[in-house]
Amino acid sequence: MQSQKKYKRIVVKIGSSLFSSKGRKLDTALVHDIAKQISALVKRGNEVVVVSSGAIALGMSILKLINRPKHLKDLQAAAAIGQHELMHVYKLALKKFNLNCAQLLLTWDDFLGLRYHNAKNTLNTLLKLKCVPVINENDSVSTEEIKVGDNDRLSAMVANLVDADLLIILSDVDGLLDRDQKVIRRVDKITGEIKALASPTRKSACVGGMVTKIEAARIAVEDRIPCVIANGGKKGIIIKVAKDPLSEGTIFLPK
Repeated sequence: MQSQKKYKRIVVKIGSSLFSSKGRKLDTALVHDIAKQISALVKRGNEVVVVSSGAIALGMSILKLINRPKHLKDLQAAAAIGQHELMHVYKLALKKFNLNCAQLLLTWDDFLGLRYHNAKNTLNTLLKLKCVPVINENDSVSTEEIKVGDNDRLSAMVANLVDADLLIILSDVDGLLDRDQKVIRRVDKITGEIKALASPTRKSACVGGMVTKIEAARIAVEDRIPCVIANGGKKGIIIKVAKDPLSEGTIFLPK
């Protein structure tokens, strides 16, 4: 109980790799499990904010595209088609547990000045209403000048925005791996050696995404928010980490 009180407000980032099973079909069982876990946390008194990728991936699936578009306008079109589908998935999943969800699409500008305070007030109000905010970058209009860049970084910025007690980044990896491919359970300081473990030159399938996850962890811990990188495919992972952040994946401890 003490752990649950300590980590009352939780930001959960869900990677697009978790949404698609073989054949690029939506993994509905996993979405249902995520919604079930969020519902259980809300009933316990936790507040949960979701930062979710998946709009472009779902847009590609609807458009029957095999390869990710290379041109910005095509990516924006895929995002525009996929975003409402993404929210529909969350709406149906959370509705089964009598939870409402709300959509927020953010860009870099929303973390500056008056827009920052407006976003913060909106999120705080939604959480008071026991609604689950689902946040994504506004990919359909984002350009190089205004985009955050990736949802790992976005999740860390959102964690700061809502004064979160814990950031959980879920992907298809078990955590940060050492040179022997074993999960590092605890990182007290993000050093050059830690960053090197996520070097793009390594052959591990999870390497490319780990670079941005470590950067997100750095942003979070500098704001005194612990960050856990864990495998979202494990059943009940969100509840396990919320109860004990040292139980699964890799935890990056705040300064």
